Amino acid sequence: MGEQVTIDRRFHGPPQSGNGGYVCGVVADLMGGPAEATLRRPPPLDRPLDVQRLDGGVALRDGETVIAEGAPASVDIDVPDPVAYADAEAASRSYLGFRWHPFSTCFVCGPQRAHGDGLRIFPGRVAGRDLVAAPWTPHASLADADGTVRPEFVWASLDCPGGLALVTESSAQPVLLGRLAAKLLAPVRSGRPHVATGWPLGGEGRRLYSGTALFTHDGELLAVARATWVRLA
Repeated sequence: MGEQVTIDRRFHGPPQSGNGGYVCGVVADLMGGPAEATLRRPPPLDRPLDVQRLDGGVALRDGETVIAEGAPASVDIDVPDPVAYADAEAASRSYLGFRWHPFSTCFVCGPQRAHGDGLRIFPGRVAGRDLVAAPWTPHASLADADGTVRPEFVWASLDCPGGLALVTESSAQPVLLGRLAAKLLAPVRSGRPHVATGWPLGGEGRRLYSGTALFTHDGELLAVARATWVRLA
């Protein structure tokens, strides 16, 4: 039996497929460094996926079907100034997903997920700025024995804030993650307050782009990502 990974049902985005950021993080972990992961098909749940090692990259396969691919990448984008924790709390209270959510049990941003189960990152618009922000205190179940949040969960935290930066009350069409590149700069610690932010980076037709970042409570940048999204028709 070759190398395999399984996406546990806990880590779903849409009900029958893996959360895109989490799956991209799994791919990046297989790469072992800064990476860009591309989702080719909805990642199936609770089923072993074969790991194919490529020249400098990796692929996850479900039989003959390529589910996701990873390649080395750098992440060079301008990161907006951090959002104060109190402002992130205030922004989160206006989270659109409390009123309308196409995937309300999403591992990252689903309001129907319980504390300690989903990440419960609920980004809302920050007053006077073109970005969204949310407070986040990672649960101990996401961390290693020393309290360091595992990389795949940091990648997951960099997913939905970017998509939610592209969705407004007047254009509430779902977007699905197609590609995510992330750079993890410093350890993320469980049990400590953080701020996740997301901002738009333009688009072309149904293809949209965003940036995301994760900061400590005091504004230290811990991780940054850029994402490509597809707006559903």
